Amino acid sequence: MKNKLFLAFILILSLVTLSGCTSKENSSTSSYQKITAKEAKEMMDQTEDIIILDVRSEDEFNDGHIEHALLIPDTEIEKNAESTIPDKTATILVYCRSGRRSALASASLSKLGYTNVYDFGGIIDWDYDVVTS
Repeated sequence: MKNKLFLAFILILSLVTLSGCTSKENSSTSSYQKITAKEAKEMMDQTEDIIILDVRSEDEFNDGHIEHALLIPDTEIEKNAESTIPDKTATILVYCRSGRRSALASASLSKLGYTNVYDFGGIIDWDYDVVTS
């Protein structure tokens, strides 16, 4: 009898533990996807409703940015993202100069609840046209 109770307890404990590890809510809101500049360009060419997010400084942006890019410096993401990009299901392609700030900004956007965030690194890897302000 004690063995059956012990086995039942272990089984219940295992089920509770495993169900906590597979929560979709935690995994879908805490990550972003890393893609290449080429993949980002293909997405831009194939989809109209994409937000291209430049997270560099205003001076860097003015020196040259991807056409139609929206500027929110990485230091302002947590403060300004929700008012600037209210749709948390929007597809957002994030870039900076070399990829470090875009990764940090992408992680911040994911923590804020954005679900379709793609980090394509730095503009230094962008082989396509840029515009200047």
